Amino acid sequence: MVKTTNHSMNNKRIYSMVFGGVYPLYIQKAEKKGRTSEEVDEIIFWLTGYNKQTLQQQIDNKSDFETFFDQAPQMNPNASKITGVICGCRVEEIEDKLVQHVRYLDKLIDELAKGKVMDKILRK
Repeated sequence: MVKTTNHSMNNKRIYSMVFGGVYPLYIQKAEKKGRTSEEVDEIIFWLTGYNKQTLQQQIDNKSDFETFFDQAPQMNPNASKITGVICGCRVEEIEDKLVQHVRYLDKLIDELAKGKVMDKILRK
């Protein structure tokens, strides 16, 4: 029972986190490993359908993750090919769609930082 409550609290926290507050951390993680902000953006564009302008609007509007993913132009149909463990959870088994989308993004940024080639990250 405690685990469910903990997940619920974590999920609420994820819903209200401001995307623009986390975005620089994605960039920082990638750049620390010799990757670029352009690659981070490419991953976000691939996953969500945003482009440079619409992504910037989300950041400027201080959108939380719930709004960010609700307003995403088109989640990539190949996102379901993203599998593995991030933050102790198997991404393909996460039932809450929003949390799953956030973890997809976390997983892709993680793969970028680990040196995976973009074609593999983007499930080509």
